[in-house]
Amino acid sequence: MGWGEKMAEVVAKVGVKKEKGMLYFVDKQGDISAATMARGGKAKKGAKKVAKVGVKKQSGYLYFVDKKGNVARAKMARGGRKRKK
Repeated sequence: MGWGEKMAEVVAKVGVKKEKGMLYFVDKQGDISAATMARGGKAKKGAKKVAKVGVKKQSGYLYFVDKKGNVARAKMARGGRKRKK
């Protein structure tokens, strides 16, 4: 990725309103789901579907819900820097 390239591109404009304490993600079906974040030993609840989008996922990309509530994708970093032993 060069200097002029964007980090992520919007795949689907959904505009989901985010609640505090919830983790939003793109599930296996390509829909937006939400789960309660693990905070201080509180009881966890299962994930619930928030919006049916049906995004077709392509390998090599990381799909996520951006600040505006849209589905976006970014090229996955492969390789990276070598660690010292």
